[in-house]
Amino acid sequence: MPLGAHMSIAGGLHQAVWRGQKAGCDTIQVFVKNANRWKAKDLTEKEINDFQQALKETGIDPVVAHNSYLINLASPDEDLWLKSLEAMVVEVERCTSLGIPYLDLHPGAHSGAGEEVGLARITAALNEIIKRTENSQVMLLLETTAGQGSVLGGHFEHLAELISNCFYPERLGVCLDTCHIFAAGYDLRTAEACEKTFQEFDEIIGLEKLKAIHINDCKGELGSHRDRHEHIGMGQIGLEGFRWIVNNPLLKPLPMLLETPKGPDLKEDMDNLSLLRSLIEEY
Repeated sequence: MPLGAHMSIAGGLHQAVWRGQKAGCDTIQVFVKNANRWKAKDLTEKEINDFQQALKETGIDPVVAHNSYLINLASPDEDLWLKSLEAMVVEVERCTSLGIPYLDLHPGAHSGAGEEVGLARITAALNEIIKRTENSQVMLLLETTAGQGSVLGGHFEHLAELISNCFYPERLGVCLDTCHIFAAGYDLRTAEACEKTFQEFDEIIGLEKLKAIHINDCKGELGSHRDRHEHIGMGQIGLEGFRWIVNNPLLKPLPMLLETPKGPDLKEDMDNLSLLRSLIEEY
């Protein structure tokens, strides 16, 4: 089972791989550029080679990229929507150059325009992004959200609609964030609750579309719509739910990535990974 965490790219993309190895990761998530800026310099051959060499030496696999925070594919503002679309095309191209198979993205916020308008904006953007990167094998992973404010993706139905309305559904998958779905109202506190939630996911979206998991505990209560990540076992979800997730045979092949609070020494990631591994039952 590939367990890992989001790693900083400070000092270069390859440094994220070495940080992942230090933390004991099997898999990592990265930004492929500064997440708080629109523009980025083109990747150099050295940057690509250093990154791929680090992956080869560490055996870390797969890598999941996360899109920039500025992007909003649901925006009713035409300038921001176009800027977001262009930025996503660049990020897909960067993932392609680096050999990263998955690009996770937050669906976006409709900013008061309404759910259906927002979902239609996202669909139009996804169609254009995939059309413009038709030679790429990078899969776009729609991330489940806490459904706070006008943010879309807090209902499984939102993601199912985006996939079914896309001209290129084979290029779309889902990344399920345990903190987000719990905050959105999907219970994960017991084995029975997990069974029910993942059955619902399968019926609405299809488990075959699930390609990655953000494995985070949640500070907020069930259905609070608060996107506040917590260390494993220290939040409102608790260890029983995570024990079910890491032992479910259908989920075991998926990269499971921490996005929990941490300092520069990565101790928190090490502790969370160690705890998750201790929950895995030997058969």
